[in-house]
Amino acid sequence: MKHRSRLERAEQRGAAVARLATGQPQRHVAAELGVARSTLQDWCKPTPVGAAPAVLAAFVATPEGVQWLHQVVVAAHFVITLHGGAGVRMVCEFLKLSGLSAFVGASYGTHQALNAALEEMVVAVAREQRAALAVGMPHRAITACEDETFHPQILLVMLEPVSNFLLREQYAADRTAATWTQALRAGLDGLNVTVIQGTSDEATALRRHIQTDCAAHHSPDLFHVQQEVSKGTSLHLVRHVKQAGASVAAAQTSLDAERATAQAYDAQSPRPRGRPPAFAPRIEAALAVVVQAEADQVQAQARQAEARELVRELGTLYHPYELEQGQAQPVARIAQRFADVWTRLQQLADAADLPTRARERLAKAQCLTIQFLATITFFFATVQAKVEALNLPPAVELALLTQLIPALYLERVANRSTLAEPRHRLHALSRQLLEPLRQRDHPLQALPEAERARLEQVAGDCADLFQRSSSSVEGRNGQLSLHHHGRHRLSDRKLEALTAVHNFHLRRPDGTTAAERFFGRAHETLFAQVLQRMPLPPPPARRRPRPPKPPALLPVAA
Repeated sequence: MKHRSRLERAEQRGAAVARLATGQPQRHVAAELGVARSTLQDWCKPTPVGAAPAVLAAFVATPEGVQWLHQVVVAAHFVITLHGGAGVRMVCEFLKLSGLSAFVGASYGTHQALNAALEEMVVAVAREQRAALAVGMPHRAITACEDETFHPQILLVMLEPVSNFLLREQYAADRTAATWTQALRAGLDGLNVTVIQGTSDEATALRRHIQTDCAAHHSPDLFHVQQEVSKGTSLHLVRHVKQAGASVAAAQTSLDAERATAQAYDAQSPRPRGRPPAFAPRIEAALAVVVQAEADQVQAQARQAEARELVRELGTLYHPYELEQGQAQPVARIAQRFADVWTRLQQLADAADLPTRARERLAKAQCLTIQFLATITFFFATVQAKVEALNLPPAVELALLTQLIPALYLERVANRSTLAEPRHRLHALSRQLLEPLRQRDHPLQALPEAERARLEQVAGDCADLFQRSSSSVEGRNGQLSLHHHGRHRLSDRKLEALTAVHNFHLRRPDGTTAAERFFGRAHETLFAQVLQRMPLPPPPARRRPRPPKPPALLPVAA
């Protein structure tokens, strides 16, 4: 007996109905289709669908309806389990509530097998697309942002920050430098790339892996420096502000009590004999205490505001190009600005009498100044080498170094800004730097269009070279935590499927995936490729009525 898929049965059923409508006998139609007459008769019977509309039932019985149902079920699995972090039971619940369980099986066992097939197809398609995109890929020098998370197993995450392409996500037994290096090499297998920089926290294994094993520059994560400064100052300064507020409240209470006592004494009639108490000096003394407490409160609040401003200043000054005029910042100037910040923080620590532990945190953060300056030096040296390798005329080379690259860098900083005012200001400054380059008499405009496009690409790569944060990996770790929280365990297949969805399916507002940005080429739609390979959803099983459960205390006949 030949086994026909659901789609084949729908196609043959449609052909049979069309022939029977012309008056052909059932035996003749069944013989032509190669099915038994009883099977043909069963196909022609109306299928009970419960509360589902008859029009929908008729549509689902057609080949187009089967394909639509297939797409809906696969999309439900794809979105709910690979996007939303929920499980297979949520898919079954969706099918039941939507009424689609009348046309497709909604049991957990059925969809658990279907979900496993989906993950396998997603992984297979992603591997094929990665291999196809890697063929003919131009060489790229990239930065690798790396960090680990815990489920509680150690999960190593490596990401290219410009494209947001996940190089590797892998569970590991430890976090040694050798383990990081092995994982990164596996993630770069078959890719025409060279890691010239790594951005991460100050873990010893990560630094050794980047600097020694990969022979690349290590860029410290700015967030961890700001976090150390915040940990060393915020808690203590908040406590000082609360204590100052309590002192103001207590002093105000004492002042109000003195004034109330004086008013009560004056309101007595007749007044007591003898000299009246010295209310005025007591009120004046209480008022002086209030004034001093309020001054201490203002001072504590000012120190708290200053500490927050200094934390923000660390992020503002740590740029190769200053954000006011868009000009390159010499390393000596950045070093002086860092020194000013650390000096002000030291003065604040002295004024607030911060404890030893807080001062140790500030000293730990200050020690990374040398690495910050080394990263700035690495950036300018690499940019200079890239531009000199182009062998451009002096005027064009100067325009790239002083106008085009700074303008593109400011544009990227503006796009990452969360506040409207600096975002608009930086965009305007970027346009101001680009305006002279667009004039017809500029040497750049004398170059062919293809050459200008190539120079803009190189300038963009130079602007993307400066990476001071691994926050993109932190965000990815948060997404993985949501999936792990819902499942309590992520298998290797599930983890690879989540990586594939991130790289080949999720799109930015410009419509590009991480893979398209990383490889510089478009690829086939992941969901469409998976949909073609997924098995059709099974029809619902016929429900057998269950006999009623007898009462436990049913009397037995004598």
